[in-house]
Amino acid sequence: MASPSKRKTGPTWGNLKTCLGDIDRDGLVRLIADLYAASSDNRAFLHTRFALGEDPVKAYKDVVTRWVYPDVFKHQDVSVAKAKKAISDYRKASGDTQGLVELMTCYCEEASDFAAEFGMDDEDYHY
Repeated sequence: MASPSKRKTGPTWGNLKTCLGDIDRDGLVRLIADLYAASSDNRAFLHTRFALGEDPVKAYKDVVTRWVYPDVFKHQDVSVAKAKKAISDYRKASGDTQGLVELMTCYCEEASDFAAEFGMDDEDYHY
């Protein structure tokens, strides 16, 4: 038996899975509708999972671009972690390898363009 410090506390996926088994189709649709309304991240996930819209990768590209090529004149910060999270979120939502490669390429191109435009490729920057 696991020691008290290693036991999970609070609800687990198993608990939730059991509850979901008791919901009928209409209840499940209402639950998904509530999740859809609850956050833009949930909406993006569902749109991507079901390939809704003309370009499911675009929303994720916009996030990547925002965080690796920010508008410095508006004092926006760079965040590699937030850009990488968008890539991870896309991978979880779609599993689409082609879209994932497109998103990773966008990340590299935008980061490279940002570095070139703002002098981070200058020799003095590296020393």
